[in-house]
Amino acid sequence: MFHFGKLAVDLGTANTVIWKDGEIVLAEPSVVSIKMENRKVVAAGGEAKKMSGKAPDYIEVVTPLRFGAIADYGAATSMLKWFFREVMGSSWFFGPEVIVPVASGTTQVEQRAVIDAVSSAGARKVNLIDSPLAAAIGAKVSIADSFGNMVVSLGGGVVEAAIIASGGVVAVKSVREAGGRIDEAIEEYLKKKYSLAVGRLTVEDIKIKLGSAVKLKKEEILAVGGREMTGGLPKTLHLSSEEVFEVVRPELDRVVGVIKEVLGVTPPELVADVIDRGIVLTGGMSQMRGLNVFLTRETGVAVHVALEPEFCVVKGAAMVMENMGMYQKLVR
Repeated sequence: MFHFGKLAVDLGTANTVIWKDGEIVLAEPSVVSIKMENRKVVAAGGEAKKMSGKAPDYIEVVTPLRFGAIADYGAATSMLKWFFREVMGSSWFFGPEVIVPVASGTTQVEQRAVIDAVSSAGARKVNLIDSPLAAAIGAKVSIADSFGNMVVSLGGGVVEAAIIASGGVVAVKSVREAGGRIDEAIEEYLKKKYSLAVGRLTVEDIKIKLGSAVKLKKEEILAVGGREMTGGLPKTLHLSSEEVFEVVRPELDRVVGVIKEVLGVTPPELVADVIDRGIVLTGGMSQMRGLNVFLTRETGVAVHVALEPEFCVVKGAAMVMENMGMYQKLVR
């Protein structure tokens, strides 16, 4: 008897992660490159991202998701189809059952778009789960007991803070500005201060190598190359970690604001639990240097980064998929 495949798919603004058969089988940038003439896919994931800013005129490099929602339906479907074929092989033909975490702030229309895109890409059945619950389960937070736990998910497109107790979300706030906003702030700073235009890959490199939520004891310098905006000639400058810290700081203040807002509408007993247990950070952006130290200082609550934070959401969704009987009420 043939067994249909099961996939957990974390369809993120920055990266798509897929779990299958007890392990992560794909973790690629959410990017697809398409021939403009016939809309045929040239590449998806890392190969497509490498073409960003370097592709010929007849190839369009598309980021199909923006702020945690599908912005380009056709491109999202094409990208997912490519990924599904990659991880399913010949069994892709039979169509997998898929579970997809969605941010709590997504509208019914946006959720419908996710279901339709995943179905069009070849899924036989699509289940949705709230991403704060998936993140909590993946971070090994006990969601069933009556104690309050706070999980803050920091992705490329959405900052989401949630209080979870008794198997459900008690309070949640999601803001559609996260890691991507930091990228935009760095890009804007280089344009204004140095009249330097840089590509997306360069911006990401700056964020990873110089980005920090706290001032570094020793200043770090990175050579940054791009195009001068006035003359159009190549230009290289030396950017300091101090400058990047000043650019990043306002975006991190937004994260603090989201956390405080959720705590402000949470029942006092559950706030006491959070103070006792601390806040758990998940998502790729939570790996920024010193972020847990910064958030602990700003909120007065101990902040811990989950193990493999960038995979918590997909791992949690996978656990739900494997134990559907136990978690049925969380799925829709």
